[in-house]
Amino acid sequence: VRLVESGGGSVPAGASLRLSCAAPGLTFGSYTLAWFRQAPGKEREFVAGVSRRTVNKRYTDSVRGRFSISRDNAQNTVYLQMDSLKPEDSAVYYCAADVTYVIENSPTAYEYWGQGTQVIVSS
Repeated sequence: VRLVESGGGSVPAGASLRLSCAAPGLTFGSYTLAWFRQAPGKEREFVAGVSRRTVNKRYTDSVRGRFSISRDNAQNTVYLQMDSLKPEDSAVYYCAADVTYVIENSPTAYEYWGQGTQVIVSS
């Protein structure tokens, strides 16, 4: 199973982007979904996660209030709405999925990954 991200791009600070992640072939509603990001020379870090049936959502402190994660199980898609973007948000963004009931913030907890989509925020 391969997840497919889209929606990245190059934008000025303060702009918005919406990332999408499609999961063909996955029983989508049975998975916890998350977004991670990785900047050059840095480790992959947790950004946001949403549990099965959207019972719980979780955000890393640096994006809380600016980013919003949502899922559409009928469309097998998870979204990351990113507002008020900052240069420090620049990274390759990855979506991930796992059958866990808990939103884990470690990338090792997720079984399925996408190829990533680049986000560049200029100052």
